[in-house]
Order: sequence, then C-alpha cells, then structure tokens
Amino acid sequence: MKTYLPKADPEQRKWHVIDANGAVLGRLAAKVADVLRGKNKPVFTPHLDAGDFVVVINAEKVLVTGKKETEKLYMTYSGWKGGERYRSVADLRAKQPERLITNAVHGMLPKNRLGRRLITKLKVYRGSAHPHSAQQPAELKVTS
Repeated sequence: MKTYLPKADPEQRKWHVIDANGAVLGRLAAKVADVLRGKNKPVFTPHLDAGDFVVVINAEKVLVTGKKETEKLYMTYSGWKGGERYRSVADLRAKQPERLITNAVHGMLPKNRLGRRLITKLKVYRGSAHPHSAQQPAELKVTS
C-alpha cells in the first residue's frame, strides 16, 4: 500500500475574495489561514502548499471585540537600542489597516519556510477595489 501524495500544481490554485466589512478579526484570520494552507480541500497535506490565493477587501472596516481597540498593542523593533515602537489597534487601523489582517493571519500560519511562502498568497486592500479582477476571484463568506 503506497501513500498518496498530491501534486502541488500552481495552475489549480483558485482566487477567493473576502469582504472584511463587519467581520471579527480573529474569525476572519482563521478562515483566511485555512484557505491559504488548503485545509478546505480534500487533498490537504501538512507539509505542502496546496492552498489558494485570498484577496481581502475593506481592511479598515474589520471589527475587534472587547477593549482591544485601545488596549491591544503591536510591537515593532528596529534593531537599535530603544528602537521598540508600540501601536494600538486604533493607530494601526488609521495608518496601515492592511497590517491588522496580515499580522493576524501570519500568526496562524506555520513558523517556517512554508508559512513564509503561504503569506505571499494573501493580498489585503484598504478599500473595496482590488487589482485582481482578471483572476476572477470567487466570493467567500465569513461567519461573524
């Protein structure tokens, strides 16, 4: 008995578009991470990239629950002494709302070469317009 190993064929990858308007950040990120990894397909293999591309629109309208809007902090470090910078969710939403979704999804992917390759298939945009209409992305619903 031989183990079936699916081929990672780039031509079979689909494109999905998700509207983040009114979606809770964690639930949205979990759904996006599953589609990026390919966990929604019957040929899912943990060590292969069998997932699809995901386009997230309306990133600035994603919701967070509780007091996370003011109390949750994101830290970046420049590498220099005293180079730590902390930003709240409200600050990040005002300046770079794409980072909210990208950071949440990145934290749910594997911490290795595969995870770094998977995050490149995520495209996040601030408004409702995106430049990937030529790929004919299918609408994907996220339950709130």
